[in-house]
Amino acid sequence: MVGMFEPFRALGYITDATPFSVQRRGAENFVTVSVGNSFQVLNCAKLTLVLVGPQLPKRIQALVSLRDFTYVASGFDIVVFKRAHQVARWSAHTSKVTLLLEFGQQILSIDAGGRLCVWKAFDSDAEKEVKPVREWQFRESFTPTCIMHPDTYLNKVLIGSEEGPLQLWNVMTCSLVHEFKGWNSPVRCCRASPALDIVGVGCANGKIYVHNLRYDETVVTFSHTGKGAVTALSFRTDGQPFLAAAVSTGVISIWNLEKRKLQAVVEDAHSSEIRSLQFLAGEPVLLSAGADNSLKMWIFDTSDGEGRLLRFRNGHSAPPTCIKYYGRGNHILSAGQDRAFRVFSTIQDQQSRELSQGHIQKRARNAHIKEEKLKLPPVIAFDAVEIRERDWCNIVTCHSGAAAAYSWRLQKFAVGEHVLKSSSTTPTPVMSCTIAASGDIAVLGTAGGMIERFNLQSGLHRGLYEDPGIGDSLAHKGAVNGLASDSTNTLLTSGGYDGVLKVWDFKNLALKSTLPVESPVEKIAAHRGNGLIAVAAYDKVLRVFDVVAERLVRKFHGHSDRITDICFSEDGKLLLSSSMDFTVRVWDVIAAKQVDAMQLGTAVTGLSLSPGMDMLATAHVNRNGIYLWANRLMYSGMEAPVTKRNREGLRVVSMPTVGPSREDETDEDVDVPDAVEPVVPETMDVDGENPAVDRPSVPGLITLTLIPKTQWKGIVNLDIIKVRNKPTAPPKKPEKAPFFLPTLPTLSGDHKYIAPSENGSDKIEPDGGSKTISRRTGKQEHVDFQTVFLELLYSCAENRDYSALVDHLKTISPSEVDASLRMMQIVDEDASSHPEELLEIGMVMDFLLAELLMMKNFQFIQAILQVFLKIHAETIVSQTPLKEKVMRLWEQQRKTWLRLDNTFQKVRCTVNFVSNMHG
Repeated sequence: MVGMFEPFRALGYITDATPFSVQRRGAENFVTVSVGNSFQVLNCAKLTLVLVGPQLPKRIQALVSLRDFTYVASGFDIVVFKRAHQVARWSAHTSKVTLLLEFGQQILSIDAGGRLCVWKAFDSDAEKEVKPVREWQFRESFTPTCIMHPDTYLNKVLIGSEEGPLQLWNVMTCSLVHEFKGWNSPVRCCRASPALDIVGVGCANGKIYVHNLRYDETVVTFSHTGKGAVTALSFRTDGQPFLAAAVSTGVISIWNLEKRKLQAVVEDAHSSEIRSLQFLAGEPVLLSAGADNSLKMWIFDTSDGEGRLLRFRNGHSAPPTCIKYYGRGNHILSAGQDRAFRVFSTIQDQQSRELSQGHIQKRARNAHIKEEKLKLPPVIAFDAVEIRERDWCNIVTCHSGAAAAYSWRLQKFAVGEHVLKSSSTTPTPVMSCTIAASGDIAVLGTAGGMIERFNLQSGLHRGLYEDPGIGDSLAHKGAVNGLASDSTNTLLTSGGYDGVLKVWDFKNLALKSTLPVESPVEKIAAHRGNGLIAVAAYDKVLRVFDVVAERLVRKFHGHSDRITDICFSEDGKLLLSSSMDFTVRVWDVIAAKQVDAMQLGTAVTGLSLSPGMDMLATAHVNRNGIYLWANRLMYSGMEAPVTKRNREGLRVVSMPTVGPSREDETDEDVDVPDAVEPVVPETMDVDGENPAVDRPSVPGLITLTLIPKTQWKGIVNLDIIKVRNKPTAPPKKPEKAPFFLPTLPTLSGDHKYIAPSENGSDKIEPDGGSKTISRRTGKQEHVDFQTVFLELLYSCAENRDYSALVDHLKTISPSEVDASLRMMQIVDEDASSHPEELLEIGMVMDFLLAELLMMKNFQFIQAILQVFLKIHAETIVSQTPLKEKVMRLWEQQRKTWLRLDNTFQKVRCTVNFVSNMHG
């Protein structure tokens, strides 16, 4: 049994209930959020993803970010990451770490057992502190719930408790400075205000206390009218006296501190508890995150203090139940228990969005009810076609308990104008649906046994499929649980709870044949190209029918629990099924056997195979995301990796993760590639820097370089770039120059200015020196790239390790690389009179040969090789020692490209093998 699918990544995870951390880097703000066992960093400018952290073995309970480092509380440990890779693990707690605080150059951590540890924050990779600097234990009657640092309070932190009191501690002396008696309610959050000595405290009784720490007096108290604890607070820092408070019911209240009254209310800001609030520094922008898997930005730019939604990122707040690939495989349609119908992009997460259900927010505000009550019931089945998406609605959904189906226009990302209602006087809920291949007809099956068809363009009823043997306008004696049509609008197939499969004339609405299934039909799937219908029945058996030949052709046994979903591959040769027995099985329809079976950690509720057969998408019980699995047969002809198998011989496969798994790494210091979406190197570094760090090369494989494409392409196309950038007109002479600029007399009469030196004296640089302006210091510096290149060339040749030379060539511009290669060019006819230049040319050829053997930085070395041969071709041909070296270089180059060609040929053969499997 060949293992076909391997974990790839998870979609749709934005944030969880763990509070986020916001920090400002330069002119931009970045927010670090937790997504289960991993974390993500997003740029607040447009909430775009910057990087994703590795997968941790335990769930993240708290996190803080400080410069390039992210400190994560996972289990009993604190894991330290520099950007995306782990640099340390602090283990001193004996209980689960629940709270973290960034405190200057220190990190404070508190565990569930009431122990506080003070750690020294990281300054570099070399520093690895593993023991806390200081620590102390709180008394048993004081259970910490929140921690913060009041501004200007040197070395002091304020800690709230579950019992109600608050304590002010000095972290340097580990002594209790003062204890505040509180307000007889558990403290849920506390936040420092822009005013000195003033803090805001949110309690479980729904009240907010603005308290003066110096005098231990409450300045003002705010009370929420609704029920729920205050879970988060944030003060505006742009000069406006406003306080934002979040309640566990998902409401955000804005309080005016000067007028001491409620200024505005954001109803239904989140559909569940809000755990984090943060006003961006100096901006009227509020960032909020809740347990509903959403991150939102609100802007308060009106005079009345009302806030409006600026931008947001969200996913399913409840597990999805129905998924299906749409179009060419770049998008996935998903419906979940949260009553949302969404489209996910498999390429860019920013393109994922929820389809609108109308002006629900406005209607809910006017009716003073929650938005969820106005949403459509959860989707239980849907169908979509791509052919007429620009003309009219191209999606039809069936909803739980609803006696009508709804149309959707994906082109506008909104619900359609037509509601497909049954013509029956006693309508029953719609259980199944299908859209014809032409895209203009929708067919619905109801719980009462009726099958009706509608015109999608007009929404009008267009007939009933009736079985004369039953009568009363019924097609089945029970619920119609599955519908499917063929590619030519000739046949319609229906499966019912009565345990039969019926084939209808699509146009004439007449019954053609009845096929017994021997068990109530739960779900059917069709392949429109070959006329096969797969039926999942209540007896846990998969059956494949040929509706054209009107007979049963295949029968598959293997599932031990209810089958939840089935689908065909695009070529119709594979059938995939999922079950509540935690397995996903792949069946070969032609060979009539099982080719793969995966044992997962949770039951699958829905699955869909991409049109290209390269990705499998699954939805799971109690999981809010969509999980992608890569079809390894589409990418490699190698044998399947070694995986665990249970007693039944099933492959035990771990679930895909948001971030890369730690067990996939070979070294802790290796930078892990992003597993969520393609992130260009320019956005990987929060500081704006872009270090070209190579991944370790895999033996036998060619490794590409990480420098920008423009850098290595510019080396080859430097002549074209110079011609294109040549000025169209000569520079104009200045009419007048400031009198204080020192000048030199020239024969032409033009002004020649003297640049001041670093010590303040005017100095003329000799010709031939290269002068540049440093980006860091802003001063003019002398840089001799030729000398640096030669020094590294000689030193690397002695050690036979050219990594330092490659790193140097990566850091300089394409024109400087070209100049370094041209400095050895021999322009005289007698090349033998330049022994030093000939030696250096040979050393460069040795360098290129060594790098080709290493098979690293492939496209960068190829660019250097092309320019080098173009410059020194004549010299190499005329010298016998160089000709011998160039022959070895050519032989290695030929072997490398032959290896690449063979690899591409294997990939093409593998693709053809999969597409014609057993054909």
